[in-house]
Amino acid sequence: MALWAAGKVCIQAGRQRPWLRRLSVVLASLLLVACNPLADDGPVYQPVYSSQSPDLPEQQEIRVGIHPLHNPELLFERYGPIVDELNRRIPDAHFVLEASRNYEEFENKLLNGSLELAMPNPYQTLMAMEHGYRVFGKMADDSVFRGIVLVRKDSTINSARLLRGQSVSFPSATALAATMMPQYALHQEGLEWGSYQPRYVGSQESSIMNVLLGHTQAGATWPTPWKAFQQDFPERAAQLRVLLETPSLINNAWVALEGLTDERVQQVGDVLFSLHETQAGRDILAALPLERFEQASNADYARVEAFISEFSRVVRPVEP
Repeated sequence: MALWAAGKVCIQAGRQRPWLRRLSVVLASLLLVACNPLADDGPVYQPVYSSQSPDLPEQQEIRVGIHPLHNPELLFERYGPIVDELNRRIPDAHFVLEASRNYEEFENKLLNGSLELAMPNPYQTLMAMEHGYRVFGKMADDSVFRGIVLVRKDSTINSARLLRGQSVSFPSATALAATMMPQYALHQEGLEWGSYQPRYVGSQESSIMNVLLGHTQAGATWPTPWKAFQQDFPERAAQLRVLLETPSLINNAWVALEGLTDERVQQVGDVLFSLHETQAGRDILAALPLERFEQASNADYARVEAFISEFSRVVRPVEP
């Protein structure tokens, strides 16, 4: 009662002096809080801040990995526009492109399931299928998925047999078109495993550069990075020639982790499989270079399993 009386005095006094009127409002507010029996019983409200607008749906983050077709910088340059297109056309998801320094790092991501979407080579596709991924698409142009072996134009080597005792660069032990297929072809040409020195140098560009600079007497790759090298460095490419080409096999796959819904995979496929239908999309594909992407399934890669089995029997064991 004493507190309320004091408040009453202040209010009455405020009728005569303006500053007392303002003071009375503050005092009355404090008195009401002091008299509230629930003031100390509940938790203090704390605001929650978010960078996401309440009007926008929450975005699902989807990590996209491309096997080391190129060094990381070039891979971002070539495949970044595809991820940008996915983000543009699927606004309720956020696609993030991840590069890998080498084949081993990329394969570990597949084994750990740390990529929601990936484009592995056909051998890595078999590995991915055993670790929770399914094939939903692939690169078209299967005819270009073949191995080639390069030598310098000024080299006297004109047959595979002349590489006996020499060093040959390859991107990785698990590269299919650029390593296993050339090694199988060399074996068929009479250059048995163990009769030359394989050097695994980490990327397609490194394999090409090793033979160009004379660090190895030959270097293996496949037509897609070789064509890109010819476009980007015509004077350097002119110093090299193709010694050997292999038969073709099925091209690189697009795989999705089992956690992605069928609806989401369908959305991604709709974007990828329609790129070739617009000029902007054709420009993106031309930089790879590639004609288009197309639908595929796990069953399409059975022929790769047959090749790996034969390769392991006659050349060397394949270890991830």
